[in-house]
Amino acid sequence: MSGIEGIGEAISGGLVARAVEPEAGEAHEAGHGACLNCGAELAGNYCSQCGQSAHVHRTLAAFWHDLAHGVLHFEGKIWRTLPMLAWRPGELTRRYVEGERARFVSPMAIFLFSVFMMFAIFSFVGGPFSSREATVTDGETHENRIYTSPEQALRQARAEGQAELAGLQAQREAARRAGRNTADIDRQIRAKQGELRAEEQNLRNIVSMTSGHAGNQSAAAHGRSGNTNNIHSDIPFLDNVFRHATQNPELLFYKVETNAYKFSWMLIPISVPFVWILFLHRRRYWRYKAYDHTVFVTYSLAFMSLGLVALSLLRKVGLPGLAVGLAIAIVPPVHIFRQLRGAYQLSVFSALWRTVALLIIATITLSIFFSLVMTLGALH
Repeated sequence: MSGIEGIGEAISGGLVARAVEPEAGEAHEAGHGACLNCGAELAGNYCSQCGQSAHVHRTLAAFWHDLAHGVLHFEGKIWRTLPMLAWRPGELTRRYVEGERARFVSPMAIFLFSVFMMFAIFSFVGGPFSSREATVTDGETHENRIYTSPEQALRQARAEGQAELAGLQAQREAARRAGRNTADIDRQIRAKQGELRAEEQNLRNIVSMTSGHAGNQSAAAHGRSGNTNNIHSDIPFLDNVFRHATQNPELLFYKVETNAYKFSWMLIPISVPFVWILFLHRRRYWRYKAYDHTVFVTYSLAFMSLGLVALSLLRKVGLPGLAVGLAIAIVPPVHIFRQLRGAYQLSVFSALWRTVALLIIATITLSIFFSLVMTLGALH
């Protein structure tokens, strides 16, 4: 995803989040006269019949204000929601479920914005474990390893190996003329020759598996198992998925990345049943409905997405990879524990064992999700 696409995704995320999030809790002067949409008499900030805002602007400045407001949305509600999402997620979940909807940003709005923002930031600086500079500055290695054909890689590896071997042979000749012992250089030359033969054979195997020449087609006709195109299962669906994946893996990766954020909302319905199961064994927990679990899951996913955004930005300014790993290992369990205990008013032990269960469930959920997006990427 390019930088311009990343900007577009961030703007889209803000606008989508704004469309989901109502303007309740944002003060305006009371409207007067008739509603411009349905004609009903106005008695407040919104029409009592159709719900349209009493304040409708028709200026270019108002248009850009609405755009900026929709993208940023940094007024009272966001500043109330984000600190609570980070430090008191359980209280935020409970208060929203119990009715304080106008005071906080809705779970779906903040989730959509966090997902779009996450993929936009990833497109600019990479993820928390990647270094954007290393990918860009090491252009020759990146280009040779990803964008060249196997035949070009074979030719380049052969040329580089021969150059290294020629350098060693020149050193040997210079040592021989100087009367020095050449046994050590001879061992290096033999090792380099063996290394070059092994590397060339590996590259030849890759070329034979990925090229579409007549030799490969003949091997396929004779059913040789060395060609990846000859791998078949008894399920045509899986054969089709595998064929698409092996024909163009770079395109598959792009489709998977695109589908991951397009279908990120699927994490919510996948996760909710697992959370619901954790509260089935006691009658006193039956008062928590599917809606309560959905709010819990959505706020939790939003926090994790925003956390990855923060780590990616900190990684960009020099945060060590070890610190990133420790944050990913420690923060999610602590956050889940605090959210469980506050949202469902659990004891320490009850919240602790459910935290462990949810960490296992998260692994299962992510496996299901990425299996789905990879399948969608391979099929379309």
